[in-house]
Amino acid sequence: MITIEQNIILQGRHGRPFLADVFYKKDGIRKPVVIFSHGYRGFKDWGPYNVVAERFAKAGFVFVKFNFSHNGTTIDNPVEFADLKAFGNDNISIELDDLGVVIDWVCSAGFPVEETEVDKEKLYLMGHSRGGGISILKAREDRRVKKLCTWASLSEVSKYWTQEQLDQIKRDGIIYLPNKRTGQQMPIKWQMYEDYYAHLDRLFVPDAVRQLQIPFLIIHGTKDETVPVANAIEMHTWNKGNRLFLIEGANHNFGAKHPWTEGEALSEDTEDLLKETVEFYKEIVNHI
Repeated sequence: MITIEQNIILQGRHGRPFLADVFYKKDGIRKPVVIFSHGYRGFKDWGPYNVVAERFAKAGFVFVKFNFSHNGTTIDNPVEFADLKAFGNDNISIELDDLGVVIDWVCSAGFPVEETEVDKEKLYLMGHSRGGGISILKAREDRRVKKLCTWASLSEVSKYWTQEQLDQIKRDGIIYLPNKRTGQQMPIKWQMYEDYYAHLDRLFVPDAVRQLQIPFLIIHGTKDETVPVANAIEMHTWNKGNRLFLIEGANHNFGAKHPWTEGEALSEDTEDLLKETVEFYKEIVNHI
């Protein structure tokens, strides 16, 4: 039986609390921890993420997922973009700090998993899309992280900012991008760009990839319509110590969608994604 503790409130470093979930199998065996970061305009309960969490728990991991503090959801409404003001105040530094809060919590005495059930020396990160980029950055700066896996990750944040967007947001202070699923106009403020360029030494993904010295698995679909597979290929060329696994024909979400129907079967692409990731995390390696 899987033990599930959901919507645990964590205090962020930037004025907003956020929620986290823990999934694990209580069996008296000390298990590695996998911390999952969702992507841009995503959240911890998106699509089949609860099913994914249960799969990792059954495979012998403590699985942690969380909402970034400024992703637009709220403590009371964790599955809708109910606070667009917070969304507009989000930036890469905040998300990186949020992941740091989660890691500190997992490593603390306050983590709600008994010491007999968790091996905090085996702490692994995993992220989808922009959450993959955040995971790469955090793995570079936090030596507690021992393995890293990214799903459809971008290879650099600013490459998706067009010159037209930059000109408009610098002039107006804000732009709005439509959310096709909800119909909402999602605000992005100049402060996100300003923060990024002011902290490139911390936030530049290519440098982080080149400097990583831990096992790193890059998984990407060859038909990704949002983050082209070229992102994965170039990251692989930057650091030959990592591993590249391409899923032929897979899209950005590996066949998953939101909302998710309870009991619905995972797509073949998602099954391949989970199989490869679990096998990677189970490999025994000598860490640097």
